[in-house]
Amino acid sequence: MPSFDVVSELNMHEVTNAVDQANREVSTRFDFKGTGARYDLKDNVITLHAQVEFQLKQMIEVLRLKLGRRNVDLSCVDVGDPVTAGQSATQAITLKHGIDKEAGKKIQKVLKDSGLKVQAAIQGDQVRVTGKKRDDLQLAIARVKAAEIGIPLQFNNFRD
Repeated sequence: MPSFDVVSELNMHEVTNAVDQANREVSTRFDFKGTGARYDLKDNVITLHAQVEFQLKQMIEVLRLKLGRRNVDLSCVDVGDPVTAGQSATQAITLKHGIDKEAGKKIQKVLKDSGLKVQAAIQGDQVRVTGKKRDDLQLAIARVKAAEIGIPLQFNNFRD
């Protein structure tokens, strides 16, 4: 029976490269000289360190530019609130990946409402879609792409 998987994955290698490029740019920019501004990437969380909150906003824009150039979908970036303590300010940016229960249910609902003869099953952080006809699966991919799920989706493991 033909099937495919709907997943939401990040290319962490590209994220690492984007963070490194942003660090290099911040270290060479005139307005950040001697401030100790930097980005730290650890376990899908990018932590921004600067002296004031205004610099954090500039750093976020630099990071978004670098991520966008590396084809990392910006809808997976969740910007937290800045924390100011004395002479330093930090801000956490969480990178979302994987399909949570709510998004999986939205995908199932979209496919059920479409009237296609396909079944969707949530399997951990992915959704497996099966059907009898390849054409139905291709239409299912088009319907899920057209739906506003709120996270970047990829379709892989297409099997006949």
